[in-house]
Amino acid sequence: MILAEKIVRLRKQVGWSQEELAEKMNVSRQSVSKWESTNSIPDLNRIIILAEIFDVSTDFLLKDENEAFDSRDESRELDTIQVSLEQAVKYIEHKMEVSALVTKGVMLCVCSVVPLFFFLALAETNRLNLTGDIAAAIGVVSILVMVSIGISFFIKTNQYESDIAVIDNEAFELAYGVHSVFKEKLKKFRVTYNRRLSVGIFMFIISFVPLMFVSMFFGGLGIILMMLIVLILMIAAGIYIVAPVSAQYDAYNNILKDSCLETAKSKRTKRAEKLAAFYWPLLTAIFLGWSLWTMDWGVTWIIWPVGAVLFAALVGLMELLDKEES
Repeated sequence: MILAEKIVRLRKQVGWSQEELAEKMNVSRQSVSKWESTNSIPDLNRIIILAEIFDVSTDFLLKDENEAFDSRDESRELDTIQVSLEQAVKYIEHKMEVSALVTKGVMLCVCSVVPLFFFLALAETNRLNLTGDIAAAIGVVSILVMVSIGISFFIKTNQYESDIAVIDNEAFELAYGVHSVFKEKLKKFRVTYNRRLSVGIFMFIISFVPLMFVSMFFGGLGIILMMLIVLILMIAAGIYIVAPVSAQYDAYNNILKDSCLETAKSKRTKRAEKLAAFYWPLLTAIFLGWSLWTMDWGVTWIIWPVGAVLFAALVGLMELLDKEES
């Protein structure tokens, strides 16, 4: 096997594009292309650098009789799909559309208890002649309707699965120039991402402040319920701020990974999505059952912040168990 073939196979084996290898070698992409097409041969210094980068010996690179490649790598090369700039742009657009649907669904599920708290607060303050039972009934119906609509948004994301599967799940390699374009896009977007992520986290942290303040200085159930609404709306606002930029940031990184295998991060995301599809409807059912059994809506709301923390803990536990198995 000649040097040019070895460079190609070693580069594909680690999942790099010609442009990425050129950056690591501090040469132009055209130089790498010429090496791989046998139009030129790298000098001795470049061969030494290639050996260091690919963790092989210079003898392996220079001697044609050395051909110790795993046949699995050859099959991976044949299956690799080249992704053009247009395909990469469409992938970002589809990921953003999926994120918009998921964000709407999550916000509806999170805010589904807002009408319940609102009508219970009206009943507590004797507004509109509402009794506690009528307010609870209206609130439960609102929860069921909003959760149903939210689930419909989750289901709609299936229409984009085939469009994003190539980059998310298949072996691929970026066409020439695509890596540099998206590397520059990610660099510019990182400022927006950090800013919106900071704002969203700040919203999550301070969401309990109004409720805590009212609980300390006021004792009325009606105003506490209104502060619960404020808490939930602030959490929903944080989700609205964080979710789209997080999806876009992950989409950029998925493209720039320029690899043949699904990353560990995407696996974690899919595990979390599967858990969420089961967890949040179950939590809603527990909340409704507990609340209807006790009719103590002023206490049962606590299941939502506790459930959110428990969900994060379960995702972390799944990750820990996965590491132990590997």
